[in-house]
Amino acid sequence: MLIDELDYDLPGDRIATRPCARREDAKLMVVRLSDGVAPPQHCSVRDLPHLLRDGDLLVRNDTGVLAARLQGRRAVLEGGRGGGRVEGLFLEQLPRGEWRVLLEGKGRLRPGERIDLGETLSITLRERSGHGWIVEPSSTAPPAALLSDCGRTPLPPYILRARRTRGEQIDDADDRRWYATTFARAGACGSVAAPTAGLHLSEALDARLHERGVETLAVTLHVGEGTFRPVESATLDAHKMHEEAFHVGAEAMARLAQGVAKPGRLIALGTTTTRLLESLPEQLPEGQLSGSTDLCIAPGHQWKRVEGLMTNFHLPRSTLLALVAAFTGLDRLLELYAIAIEHEYRFYSYGDAMLILP
Repeated sequence: MLIDELDYDLPGDRIATRPCARREDAKLMVVRLSDGVAPPQHCSVRDLPHLLRDGDLLVRNDTGVLAARLQGRRAVLEGGRGGGRVEGLFLEQLPRGEWRVLLEGKGRLRPGERIDLGETLSITLRERSGHGWIVEPSSTAPPAALLSDCGRTPLPPYILRARRTRGEQIDDADDRRWYATTFARAGACGSVAAPTAGLHLSEALDARLHERGVETLAVTLHVGEGTFRPVESATLDAHKMHEEAFHVGAEAMARLAQGVAKPGRLIALGTTTTRLLESLPEQLPEGQLSGSTDLCIAPGHQWKRVEGLMTNFHLPRSTLLALVAAFTGLDRLLELYAIAIEHEYRFYSYGDAMLILP
């Protein structure tokens, strides 16, 4: 598949810079694959209990989001050099306690430099690693605790650009609340981006889903830097996916092994959940399972488990768009996106959603 085939034009005012006041008030485009090319149904996320069936299994990603966006200053050196601003993103902690980060600053960054991230934390640059750096933090405390104090919400760059264009200033405390699912599991804070389809669910909507007879199941996939990286190759086959770590607990694994009794269906909440489920072996092992996946799903994918998908509207020229097209077909998906633009749906992480049903 050529990456150019995954392109479409989006007016800048369709990029959502904040979520709806109530999560479940987001618009929801409902696409039933059994209806062929029939027009989609225009609903809202609060209608989800009426759109799903008694016996459906809704699987979601319970990862938590780190305050991974870094803002700091270069330490002042002899002669007065330094002091410039540096921005970046925490990616992961390495086995020896070092961090891998992305960093940008005015002028060339050099090994040995110190970046002060706040009054109590600094990082020292050790060596380059791909697009980023290996750095040594000044504290050995867990990254989640350190970043909670000095980091910021890792909003995607397109939201930050749209806010600057519109002159919007939003407190990071609001983003920390908005850019997190209500069902994120304590102790599973390891993502540098949110599983955004899950941002639409609230505790009240959860309760209504359970009343309807919809079962929910949690799995964990930590979203990595690949979610921010554009596809730079001419074809999707030539694109190297970043590996992302996942974990499925013993109870969740046993439940998946049971399957879904008809007429119930397995519905994935989000593309990260979808990639995890489709990466699992055909014969599920007993007990818990941890691993990583670099699976790229595109049209022609043979589905093993996932029968339906709820997801946001995604960036053009992205692997996420290719994954959704594996359900609908690419031409049909681009038609649906054109309808969404016409009906003023809000796009991307804080935007509206699409529900694809068998």
